[in-house]
Amino acid sequence: MSRVLLLGAGRMGGAMVSGWMFGDPAFARDLVIRDPHPGAEAMEAVEAGATLNPADVDLMKAGTVVLAVKPQLWREAAAAVEPWLARDAIIVSVVAGVGLDDLRAAFGERFVARVMPTIAVAIAQGTATIYSDDDGARARAHQLFDRIAQVVDVDDELLMHAATAVSGSGPAYLYAFVEALEVAGVRAGLSAEAATTLARSTIAGAASLMAMSEASPAELRQQVTSPGGTTQAALEVLMGERGLSALLDEAVAAAVRRSKELG
Repeated sequence: MSRVLLLGAGRMGGAMVSGWMFGDPAFARDLVIRDPHPGAEAMEAVEAGATLNPADVDLMKAGTVVLAVKPQLWREAAAAVEPWLARDAIIVSVVAGVGLDDLRAAFGERFVARVMPTIAVAIAQGTATIYSDDDGARARAHQLFDRIAQVVDVDDELLMHAATAVSGSGPAYLYAFVEALEVAGVRAGLSAEAATTLARSTIAGAASLMAMSEASPAELRQQVTSPGGTTQAALEVLMGERGLSALLDEAVAAAVRRSKELG
């Protein structure tokens, strides 16, 4: 894979750096980071051997370019490096909403793969969706993300909007749920400390059990729901006409719309 040029070492770029380093500290020696304001993760990689903001001429050594800047900055970032890249460099973009054709045009018609990762790549437990119309670019994306995420391939680029809405934005939905559960616990009479501990540890434990189980989420839900009990009473609210299903339909649809707008 030769050297990897990372354009943008902010929240997601830094998470990827952490994940790559988590599984293979020697990865840093093949990593080149270009960011005017690198975060702590990037600086740790530099201490381990990564190169930070090299001269433009040195960018030609990169076989893979990972685009991880904010959506509003991607064209500027591409224009700054494109003339200096090797002709056979492969572009891997994690920028939400930006389509393959636009990326390919901005990067001089080089082969491109799109990836939508989750922030848990930082601990090599992320999820990533990959799309490319080129087998080589898709394989290069797998080389980078198989080590830090569970990867799903899609064969239609339009599905990247749905993947962004379900997976890329999904961690925020969970955090929002836990946040609301903490508040509800306090309103029910628990101290803030107790509500926080109960809500966070309960959701974290349930998620870990789900990850280890072969049962579906519906089966796991049924296992902890006694007929006529407290859980059923709560689920009649959460799964009612205006409950979680309807809310998540609206939330995912809103995220899909915004993903298309960003493109």
